[in-house]
Amino acid sequence: MKPASPHRFLWWRVRPVTARRLANFRAHKRGYWSMWIFAVLFVFTLFAEFIANDRPLLVWYDGGLYVPVLKDYPERTFGGDLPSDTDWSEPFIRDEIAKKGWMVWPLIPYSYKTPVKNLTRPAPTPPSWQNWLGTDYQARDVLARVIYGFRISVLFGLALTIASSVVGVVAGAVQGYFGGRVDLYFQRFMEIWDSVPVLYLLIILSAFIQPDFWWLLGIMLLFSWMGLVGVVRAEFLRARNFDYVRAARAMGASSPSIMFKHILPNALVATISFMPFITSGSIGSLTALDYLGFGLPPGSASLGELAKQGKEFATIAPWIGVTAFFIVAIMLSLLVFVGEAVRDAFDPRKAAVSSGAVAEPEQTSAATQESPAEEVAS
Repeated sequence: MKPASPHRFLWWRVRPVTARRLANFRAHKRGYWSMWIFAVLFVFTLFAEFIANDRPLLVWYDGGLYVPVLKDYPERTFGGDLPSDTDWSEPFIRDEIAKKGWMVWPLIPYSYKTPVKNLTRPAPTPPSWQNWLGTDYQARDVLARVIYGFRISVLFGLALTIASSVVGVVAGAVQGYFGGRVDLYFQRFMEIWDSVPVLYLLIILSAFIQPDFWWLLGIMLLFSWMGLVGVVRAEFLRARNFDYVRAARAMGASSPSIMFKHILPNALVATISFMPFITSGSIGSLTALDYLGFGLPPGSASLGELAKQGKEFATIAPWIGVTAFFIVAIMLSLLVFVGEAVRDAFDPRKAAVSSGAVAEPEQTSAATQESPAEEVAS
């Protein structure tokens, strides 16, 4: 089999500096495999409705094919008398479909909010063949809540990371490029804004507004963007007097063009290195808010709410707290390992090992000044 080109990544051609960074990332085995494990878990939970649901995936009834997991059907469709949506837990509906067709159920026949019926003892119940991780105090399947909770935590973390990175990069770029009074006033504003107690603000606002996913995302974004400002500001302060920036100014390039076309690629190196850690911090913040009761609405699939149950029922249902602890610990550990690998991959002092040969370390800022475009992938 012909070996892959060292300057290709999957189907894309990449620059030599990017190929060297990819080799550095692969050489960090712990971070490399953590990325794949995290990606598999995340993709798995994206299809949570097809894995854990109280509705069948497919129903064949009286010569017709139905997809209840995607669409509601009235009970009359399956031999009932009511025009309301079908209750798939009703024995009558199941028996009627069994007479004239068949049903395909998900691997876990419970959603995150489905109370499990016919339990042998009062909830919460320990792990069993029916409920692999047991049930919580409202008789809901813990495994189903873990799957949905993992998805919403990662989606919240990724959304907050992307949004805060965009705002932080723009703010740091303006602050570092223009300097002077702009930099001074912006620094004073950030000092004042950073002193606002976020938790107290959330407690006060929760008394007037019912928190939800987007509400929490907006509130957290108001304060999380400051994490990247210092890094981007330092890069722009360093690079704004380089020769290629002066040459661009002399050729009549506008300030936005210089900032985002010439200097920003260099600043993105530090930004990308921080992003996995920002994601883990965002997930930790959502989990902590849910644990304190100021996060997602009651009844939502939440790892923090599961951890809160583990604390409240530690003596009679220890499996809830153990499950919540290990899921959160594994999720954050994988992200930290990925962040370490990304940081090492972008470290110019690291030498990459590719095809048995040791590559030369990347050049310092002087080389960066002469060829800034090689700081990012094509």
